[in-house]
Amino acid sequence: MLSLERRGRVALLRFDRGDGRNALSVLAMRALREAFDDLAKSPEPPNALVLTGAAEVFSVGFDLKDPMLATIATASVPERMQGPLAGAAMCKALAGLECYTIAAVEGWCLGGGLALASAADLVVAGEGSRLGLPEVDRGMNLSWTALPRLIARCGPAAAKRLSILGEVSDSGTLQRLGAVDEVVADGSALERALALAEIAAAKPPLAVRMIKRGANAYTEGLIQMSSALDAEQFALMTLSEDFAESLAAFKAKRPPDFRGR
Repeated sequence: MLSLERRGRVALLRFDRGDGRNALSVLAMRALREAFDDLAKSPEPPNALVLTGAAEVFSVGFDLKDPMLATIATASVPERMQGPLAGAAMCKALAGLECYTIAAVEGWCLGGGLALASAADLVVAGEGSRLGLPEVDRGMNLSWTALPRLIARCGPAAAKRLSILGEVSDSGTLQRLGAVDEVVADGSALERALALAEIAAAKPPLAVRMIKRGANAYTEGLIQMSSALDAEQFALMTLSEDFAESLAAFKAKRPPDFRGR
């Protein structure tokens, strides 16, 4: 599922479940967090990291087939909070790396996949990539620190548009909104990300770390504070009738009928 390759001072981390979806189960999120933590603790940490998914899909987001979700109807509140907590820890671990980080996106990048990519310092996407936040249509809040990170990247209007309207758009649209930094030809996102990583890796490591630490100090405190209730909100949302209706509609492949209850 995860493979790490060191190319001199650049690390390449691939997340590929081999199923064409690359969904983020709780176990997958924990594995990614551990991989980021291991890089941070490495005796020879990289100067730059490129994170990528499969060739045709970065990630479709949270795994709706995760056993945790299947048992959520009878789960306790702490059990309901595990998904958002695992996702937030994963994104925080990526954002907290001292090296320069780049997400190379091809194909689908939805929900938690976009949350993960947004935790990187730079997002490079193929022009045919499709990105969006469908959580609202599943009767869920936007967790995993995604909302404040998008606000920091795009501003509040664009962040609300992405998270409330739930539009799935091309990478050019996401670049105009600020959620994607660079758009390249399909199939070349990884190549471009690695080229940028080589540039970053050749810079003085201490200077890079100090600049990133300063930038993170400006944003991360507010991000973590404003995301403090994400997991609790998710637990509350999963108790709602709208959430149950969204799952029923998803399984029946029909439009949901939300009632605000």
